[in-house]
Amino acid sequence: MRILFMGTPEFAVPSLEKLREKHEIVGIFTKVDKPNTRGKKIKYTPVKEYGLNNDIPVYQPNSLKTEETFNLIKELNPDLIVVVAYGKIIPNNIIEFPKFGIINVHSSLLPKFRGAAPINAAIIAGEKESGVTIMDIAEELDAGDIILKGITPIYEEDTFLTLHDRLKVIGSEKLIEAVDQIENGTAKREKQDHQLATFVKPYKKTDCMIDWNKTKEEIFNFVRGMNPFPTAYTLHNDKVLKVYSVEKLDKVYENGEIGEIVDSIKGKGFVIKVKDGSVILMEIKPENKKIISGKDSMNGSLFKIGEILK
Repeated sequence: MRILFMGTPEFAVPSLEKLREKHEIVGIFTKVDKPNTRGKKIKYTPVKEYGLNNDIPVYQPNSLKTEETFNLIKELNPDLIVVVAYGKIIPNNIIEFPKFGIINVHSSLLPKFRGAAPINAAIIAGEKESGVTIMDIAEELDAGDIILKGITPIYEEDTFLTLHDRLKVIGSEKLIEAVDQIENGTAKREKQDHQLATFVKPYKKTDCMIDWNKTKEEIFNFVRGMNPFPTAYTLHNDKVLKVYSVEKLDKVYENGEIGEIVDSIKGKGFVIKVKDGSVILMEIKPENKKIISGKDSMNGSLFKIGEILK
């Protein structure tokens, strides 16, 4: 089958690799290159890197709504378009063009967590399972008919990164299964229950600040759902302190206020009082410094008992 692939981040690469093993990839659409964090060297998207390394034509249109882009797609003449975390809305004329339509690999169990950050959101919400959904693309965001799902538990030790890496593999496997079904005419579709839909917007910096007034479970889920990106943080002496992991404690401290450093545990780190107990700062990154363990923060006297984190 002739397939046009649309994708951008590392999450999309395993799907592209799997497709290339069985089908003809007529081209790749990926987002425009951006400078790296220092604003100097241009950084290619992971999907572009893969395409260039495997002699697949790579295109980076600024817009999918131009006649030029549509003419290019007509010239490539794909039987199917596959979208995996591309980052652009697909206009209707492109949706209707391929013989077998357009399908998408979405990293949640739809209709839950439609939108831009479903992996983070599932962990933060305390979900017990997550997965991927292979679906038809529709004009409404993540609202197309479901073809297949792949499910995985969310483990207590999972972070955004570990769940992300598991889902990108599951997504690639379910994608191949779905493409095979589409090609041989056995694919079945299921309508989404739109009344059950939830939406996740991209996280802004202000969304990443820890609210110490929440429960220890909520804070634990929030921190690991933000690890390593976009990263939970708090303020210590009016400076940003990134928090990569915490440990839950059942102990309720009578002394101190919510958000206050009320204790330290040898070999672990400092203890913060929260709504229904306490948490230990296990892995942190002070502003303009490297990531350190909670134990190292004790050795370096980074905090003092009685200090407030905001």
